[in-house]
Amino acid sequence: MNMSGSILFSPIIPWPVLAILTVVALAFIGFAIWRGLAGWALRGLAAVVLLAALANPSLQQEDREALSDIVLLVVDESASQKISDRADQTADAVTDITARITARPNTELRVTTVADADGDGGTLLMRAVAEALADIPQSRIAGVLLLTDGQVHDVDLAPLITAPVHTLLTGHKTDWDRRLSVKNAPGFAILGEEVLLTLRIDDQGAVPAAVGQQSELLISVDGEPARSFTVPVGQDLELPVTLTHGGMNVIQFTVPEGDGELTNRNNVAVVQINGVRDRLRVLLVSGEPHPGERTWRNLLKSDSSVDLVHFTILRPPEKQDGVPVSELSLIAFPVRELFIEKIEEFDLIIFDRYKRRGILPGVYLDSVRSYVESGGALMVAAGPDFASADSIYHSALADILPARPTARVLEEGFKPLLSEVGQRHPVTEGLEAFAPDVPEGEEGPGWGRWMRLIEVEEISGNTVMTGINDRPLLVLDRVGEGRVALLASDQSWLWDRGFEGGGPQLELLRRLAHWMMKEPDLEEEALWAEARGQSMTIIRRTLGEEVGDVEVRAPDGTVQVVPLKQVSPGRYEAVFQGPEIGLYRLSDGEQDAVIALGPSAPREFEETIATGEKLLPVVAVMRGGVFAIEDGMPSVRNVRAGRPAAGRGWLGLTPREAYLTADVRITPLLPAWLTLLLAVLLSVGAWLREGRR
Repeated sequence: MNMSGSILFSPIIPWPVLAILTVVALAFIGFAIWRGLAGWALRGLAAVVLLAALANPSLQQEDREALSDIVLLVVDESASQKISDRADQTADAVTDITARITARPNTELRVTTVADADGDGGTLLMRAVAEALADIPQSRIAGVLLLTDGQVHDVDLAPLITAPVHTLLTGHKTDWDRRLSVKNAPGFAILGEEVLLTLRIDDQGAVPAAVGQQSELLISVDGEPARSFTVPVGQDLELPVTLTHGGMNVIQFTVPEGDGELTNRNNVAVVQINGVRDRLRVLLVSGEPHPGERTWRNLLKSDSSVDLVHFTILRPPEKQDGVPVSELSLIAFPVRELFIEKIEEFDLIIFDRYKRRGILPGVYLDSVRSYVESGGALMVAAGPDFASADSIYHSALADILPARPTARVLEEGFKPLLSEVGQRHPVTEGLEAFAPDVPEGEEGPGWGRWMRLIEVEEISGNTVMTGINDRPLLVLDRVGEGRVALLASDQSWLWDRGFEGGGPQLELLRRLAHWMMKEPDLEEEALWAEARGQSMTIIRRTLGEEVGDVEVRAPDGTVQVVPLKQVSPGRYEAVFQGPEIGLYRLSDGEQDAVIALGPSAPREFEETIATGEKLLPVVAVMRGGVFAIEDGMPSVRNVRAGRPAAGRGWLGLTPREAYLTADVRITPLLPAWLTLLLAVLLSVGAWLREGRR
């Protein structure tokens, strides 16, 4: 505690008036001197006393408590500070700085740390400085020390600092690094069409002469064994890629780690491209005009991504009216071209109430069977003709259809229901959510009834929807490389017309089409993960009753076993926190998946060589310095404000001599009565002197 005094003036009248009175007093004194009055000195002293009294001088005495100077140390603990021996350098530097600052009199050290920013924001060092300074009075800041590798990503947001700023740089002058970056990669691509990815391999830092100008590049797709290529360093590489399956395609690029390389964290880049189909080519074959035919056509034509070829038999051969066929046919239908030559170009073939009439010979139906077995998709919307002797079941299609007709057609109303398997199958799972609300007093889904069911017996596949007395209504099956769907009713159009409230016909048929197109999102047995930052949600879908645990292989090769919990029928999930950025491989023994966590090229590892160049604009404002820790820790000196604060082997701090006022006492210099007495005595003395003369 120390004491400080000062004189304060609190004039009784405004300062301008007091100034005028002072001028008048000086004028009178000057006049008295000119006239040679003997008492002019006493009159002048009396005027000074009166003017001083009007100025109201007081003595202010303060009891001051000295405050310590504060040195702010900002420690960079981002990911790039953990490579090589930088973490050890940082720890040793913190210990050394703490000892030096603590040993200084009246000085306090405050330490704040900086971790990786959320997402891929990099190192936001200046934000940490601003937040720390917000809690420190500017009058106490003696200096700011930045302990970092210099790879800062928010230098432009540096706050105003009124004290010396110094950078203590980790790393070594001999550091070098090889980096793989993806400069251009689309988020999605059309299946079967080529897209270009742009890659680049760069060397940074003190690259050894033994390191060549070419590098090996390993490319792996969806976790498959990698293929090796030799590519140049320092040049943009354009890589053509053609996606072969829909959904997420994960492509990993890897550059082997070089001898003495600073880190291999930026030697891997992961690109995720969503494969989408350009257009869905559908062949719709209607056996005869009926109310559902227009519904099928309108449904398919309403989707701009569908190219529809519709073949309708308007005049069946058994219709005998004597009109020559040549006079009825405007354009000859290209049956051979569609069913033999170009059948592979279709993604989906739909037979809507079609029966054998001799229009499509058996060889064409056999071609459809081969088309499905080799990877095509077939849907049969059965009508009464499916139960007749002319049913297409009595053809080559019998080998691939999942159910056979019993020749019975049930003409009565029923509500389609989801079977036990249907509640887990992705085609019908949660379909009730798309239906209207269930009327009060009714049971089952809220959709309307259908009025006809073709009785069939399931042969293979899965019955996902049932009709009257749990008879199969919708049966799905896999045949060879392709897929088949059999809908044992021609009454789905009632949902589209809104009969008894309608139903989710559009959603059902959309899912059916996508399932037959082998969209990954609608696979019955599937394992995948959805990433959000460094966290992933592992999802396993199955038609079975239980699933096993999932093994998660991290980028560093470590394996963790993650148990799954059932969240809905046939769906199991678990949340896994990834310890690091990179490609993770998932497997439960039956299904495999890969997923990338974090950005394809983390910002923290875009530039890894330590440098003070980025922080020079901040350091130079208050004449601070940049010091490499490997050259030894600088000594600490006191410097006056505005003077150079750095030199060879030393850094400067500015003592602020801040204090806290504990008590203030204000005492008038002269009491009013004493002031008046002095003025009177001086005036009387001047009068007596002049009178005596």
